[in-house]
Amino acid sequence: MVLLSVTGLFRTLLIIIGVFVLLRFLGQMMQAKRNVDAERRDLRARKEADRQKSEAQRNFGKTTISKIGKSKFRDEDYTDFEELPDDPDVKSP
Repeated sequence: MVLLSVTGLFRTLLIIIGVFVLLRFLGQMMQAKRNVDAERRDLRARKEADRQKSEAQRNFGKTTISKIGKSKFRDEDYTDFEELPDDPDVKSP
């Protein structure tokens, strides 16, 4: 009876150790994948920044006139201002 419980304990400990090793391995794989994805994202951002920089250098000094569509004008964007008198005692109509 004692022998069976020792082997069961040994087997349980091996299973627990195996699960920890497996989780550690999976964690390292996930971390490596995250690092590769971050590197790709940084590379894309760097390429986009280089593209915008070269485009800005190519268009340096050039003037462009853009037509603004009516959909971009909104009455809420503009505020009417009222002139106030210099004298604080005078009330405006």
